[in-house]
Amino acid sequence: MSHATVSRPTVSYKEHFSRFFAAAPGRLHFAAHSHHLWPDVTYDAQVACWQDAARLADRKWDTVFGEVLPETQRRIAEVLGLSDPASLAFAPNTHDFLRRLLSCLPPARSARILCSDGEFHSFTRQVARLEEDGLVEVTRAPVEPFADFAERFVETAARGTPAGGFDMIYVSQVFFNSGFAIDPLDSVVDRLPAEDALLVIDGYHGFLARPTDLSAIEGRAFYLSGGYKYAMAGEGVCFLHAPPGLGLRPRDTGWYAAFGALEQPGGGEVAYAADGGRFLGATFDPVGLYRQRAVLVWLAELGLTAAGIYDHVRGLQQLFLEALEWKAPSCLPLRALLLDPRHEPCGNFLTFDLGEAAAGALQGRLLDLDVITDYRGARLRFGFGLYQDAEDVERLVDRLAGF
Repeated sequence: MSHATVSRPTVSYKEHFSRFFAAAPGRLHFAAHSHHLWPDVTYDAQVACWQDAARLADRKWDTVFGEVLPETQRRIAEVLGLSDPASLAFAPNTHDFLRRLLSCLPPARSARILCSDGEFHSFTRQVARLEEDGLVEVTRAPVEPFADFAERFVETAARGTPAGGFDMIYVSQVFFNSGFAIDPLDSVVDRLPAEDALLVIDGYHGFLARPTDLSAIEGRAFYLSGGYKYAMAGEGVCFLHAPPGLGLRPRDTGWYAAFGALEQPGGGEVAYAADGGRFLGATFDPVGLYRQRAVLVWLAELGLTAAGIYDHVRGLQQLFLEALEWKAPSCLPLRALLLDPRHEPCGNFLTFDLGEAAAGALQGRLLDLDVITDYRGARLRFGFGLYQDAEDVERLVDRLAGF
């Protein structure tokens, strides 16, 4: 490969992921958008969680709620530009938060929901099931064509439904099946109707993948994300930013949501915390919080921000695309690229629309060579992250060129 015209990332962070590489030395993992590899600090964090349980037993929760959770809140708030870390609640998955948000909607009639047709399965499946029983009415705005999605989505929100405005507006920051990104988020949020609708942003493909500043919309928008993907902390640690004054009493509620409810409202009503804690559930495994805290501390020690991660990934993506141009593997033609990050806003993965048979076949052939990618229908996805460097990209393209 000629490197004269290729912008090569100059820094490698692979040494910080040594345990994952030692476990599978021949693997090329290009599914950072799905299961991100974990840095070594998460191993120590996992052990620390166990040791705290052994050392403290019942009193471990004092450490979880007094130290681990608040520091994790604070560091996530710094990444997102949130003014109050207490607006953040944690749950094992985003579906827990989705249920609680849905339980805030009007109970006396079918709730009216606006979303795109490109939302992730946990949302699309849940609302489709509620729709079957007439419990919600769903309006789905097509994501494609990408160029005018924001305008079409805003117009649909303003138009409402024949029965009235929407009760919930749900949209992804980065769409999982294409990589298309709403950039900046304010450009859409600021133009949505300022009524009673709960505005929810699915940020799972945005958090620590793209620079994200919620400061201008933190009083208006809920924001969902978690540790499984770019936050590098694995399963079981997702979070919700809950704006003050919105969704105050979810009907789907666990006993932890009473923490911080200093006084019981009149009439014997169930009490809720005033901050993001009102969206908490019940007893959970805290190990994900330990891992997420460790990752955020590690990034701070390296001086790495979301912008720095984004720049590293952009360099890898550019190298990958330029290598494809030069080597032109017939199995992955550049004309199949759905979005070009050099010219269009997209996330930290590249999507190729190859046709369903070709996408599945190529994913399988790569898997036989221990190259991990994934496909959704006709679309093959390549994810990029901190644990990859220029050498990995070259090895990937060499294997593609060999087909």
